Amino acid sequence: MSSSTVTATIRTILAEHARLGTDVSALSDTDDLYAAGMTSHASVTVMLACEDEWDIEFPQQMLKKSTFASVAAIAAALAELGVGEQASA
Repeated sequence: MSSSTVTATIRTILAEHARLGTDVSALSDTDDLYAAGMTSHASVTVMLACEDEWDIEFPQQMLKKSTFASVAAIAAALAELGVGEQASA
């Protein structure tokens, strides 16, 4: 799965679960999702959706606000967990 596919999937998850006050397609990868309207509760829902999507579990040290603050931050956390590193067939 390429990094652009991971990013697109993150954006789909955000559109479905983040309850943003802004259309996720209007946000850059580095825009603050909390400033765009995501609550702490919604960030937990986003985290769980990511875990379900990629069959992973975020370790305790990643369970902080900054991990879910932007599309880029989420993608970086997922890359740390090995998501997106597999070559597409």
